[in-house]
Amino acid sequence: MGLKMTAPKSATRSVDTNLDDISRITPLALRTSIRRGDHTGTTTGFSSGYLQGNLAILPADYADEFLQFCSKNPKSCPLIGMSEPGSPHIPELGIDLDIRTDLAGYRVFRGSAEYTSVTDVSDVWRDDLVTFVLGCSFSFEAAITRGGVRLRHMDANRNVPMYVTNIATTPAGRFHGPLVVSMRSFAPGDAIRAILYSDRYRLAHGAPVHIGDPSQIGIADIMKPDFGDEPVINEGDIPVFWACGVTPQMAIRNVLPDFAITHEPGLMLVTDVLAEAAEFSLQTKPEVYQS
Repeated sequence: MGLKMTAPKSATRSVDTNLDDISRITPLALRTSIRRGDHTGTTTGFSSGYLQGNLAILPADYADEFLQFCSKNPKSCPLIGMSEPGSPHIPELGIDLDIRTDLAGYRVFRGSAEYTSVTDVSDVWRDDLVTFVLGCSFSFEAAITRGGVRLRHMDANRNVPMYVTNIATTPAGRFHGPLVVSMRSFAPGDAIRAILYSDRYRLAHGAPVHIGDPSQIGIADIMKPDFGDEPVINEGDIPVFWACGVTPQMAIRNVLPDFAITHEPGLMLVTDVLAEAAEFSLQTKPEVYQS
C-alpha cells in the first residue's frame, strides 16, 4: 500500500453519535468494543477525563535512541508508558490492556515510508518489539469542554486536523524530523480559556506551540490538513496549534527501521489513567522519562 497522509474514513465518528454518551464510556468498555471490532473510529470525545496515548513500536535495537528522542522533545513526545521488549502489556496504563488489539487502527512499516493499515497487529508481533505510549491532546479536551468551550471538530463529528510544520524537532541519534501539530479553532475569548485549560496537562502536550497565522509555521493551506479531517473554522476564529504525537511517525519515516508500528492518527490508545492526576499517578522512572 502506498504512502497516505490522511486518516482513514473510519476516523470520523458516526453523525448520530451522542457526545454525552460517548464521554461516559469507561476506558475498559471502549477497549473491549475496539477489540470486538465494534468501534472503528476516532477516540476524540470518548472516555472523558482519561489519558489517551499515541503509539510508537520499534525493535529493541532502536529503543534507546527513540527514548532519547522523546526526552529531547517532551512537548511533542510526552512519554507516559514503555513496555518490556516483546511484551504487549503496560500494566500501569491498564491491567487488561493489550497493545496488539486495543487501538482501532495501526500503521505497519516495513523498512520504507510506505505502510499497511490494519486493525490488529497480533499476527505481526515480534519478541523484540518495544512499545512507547505518548500522551495525546485528546486528554485535555474534556477540561476544555467542562469549562464551557465548544470544540468544533467534536461538534461536527470529525477527527482533529493535523499538520506537518517547518519546526524541527531536536535530533537524537538517527531520529529527527519536523514537528506535527493539531489545530483547534476558537473565538478569541474561548481561545484564551482553552490555552489555560490545556496548560495544566503537560503529559498531553500542555500549552499550544503556536497561535494565529498558520503560514508562520509552514502550513500553506489550513483547510488541507496532512492528517485527520478538514477543520471547521468560523468567521472570526483564531487557530490554535498544539504539539502532536504524530510527530514520531515523521521521525520513523526518516530512520526507516526494518519494522515499526504506529497508531492511525486520531485512533488512540485510551488508558485507565485519569488525565488530571497523570503526572502523579504514573511513577516516573529515570531510565524512561529522563535523558
